[in-house]
Amino acid sequence: MRVISGSARGRKLIALPGLDTRPTTDRVKESVFNIISPHLPARCVLDLFSGSGALGIEALSRGSEKCVFVENTKGAMNVTSRNIELARVDDRAQVFLGDAFLYLERTGEVFDIIFLDPPYNTGMLKRAVDLIAERNLLSEDGIIVAETEFGGEEPEHSGFEIIKRAKYGKTVILILKKS
Repeated sequence: MRVISGSARGRKLIALPGLDTRPTTDRVKESVFNIISPHLPARCVLDLFSGSGALGIEALSRGSEKCVFVENTKGAMNVTSRNIELARVDDRAQVFLGDAFLYLERTGEVFDIIFLDPPYNTGMLKRAVDLIAERNLLSEDGIIVAETEFGGEEPEHSGFEIIKRAKYGKTVILILKKS
């Protein structure tokens, strides 16, 4: 796993050992960032369910001003923190260890890009999108980048529309914006 482009281009990132997280592959990450390039750099990015932090780090490497990383497991958060240091973007990163939904309920921040990569088919993706809409956490021109599996859960909310759907093997990337 590596940073694809920007100030940290080529820097290797570490992944959490085991099967509890699914780091986004370089191929999928590169495709995602090609799709969302018109939205970069962003003022404020949220990497919810951050895992290794690779998506938020990529956004920072490409010039985004700030990224908030939220992860609920200490092991994954340690990996995220280490990757932020390896990419030398720690001056623009905020790291929160805790429940993603509690973070969404309590934050007053508005984000330009929100990355969502929760465990597949648990209802967490829909719940996160519902909370983002309810709390108005996405800027007017902002986007949500959601990762799910082919044939799996897709977030449906009347406040958002899916503007792009891309399939990479078993992985599906959904880009949502306000309706």
